[in-house]
Amino acid sequence: MSTTPLPIEQHTVEVAPAEPQVKPPRMFKVVMLNDDFTPMDFVVEVLNKFFAMNQEQAVKVMLQVHFDGRGICGVYRFEIAETKAMQVVEYAKANQHPLQCTIEAT
Repeated sequence: MSTTPLPIEQHTVEVAPAEPQVKPPRMFKVVMLNDDFTPMDFVVEVLNKFFAMNQEQAVKVMLQVHFDGRGICGVYRFEIAETKAMQVVEYAKANQHPLQCTIEAT
């Protein structure tokens, strides 16, 4: 009894190229916190310097910080928001002010 191999059926499978599903990056708010020691003009200076606000915008945010206890300086990707918050805190320390900034997810 001789065994002959059975023919193997050949199948081709076509795979469609995958479409990458890219989500937009998560955004974060840079939030400035009020304190009883940092002068208002310094806060305006910081908003001009680090957030490219004009005088009117900076005063508006400074007043929001003063009256509401916090104000949103801008919304950025995580790395940018973290860097800006850190720069503000370091600049404030260098100028002997306790001004604080944090970041929050949107």
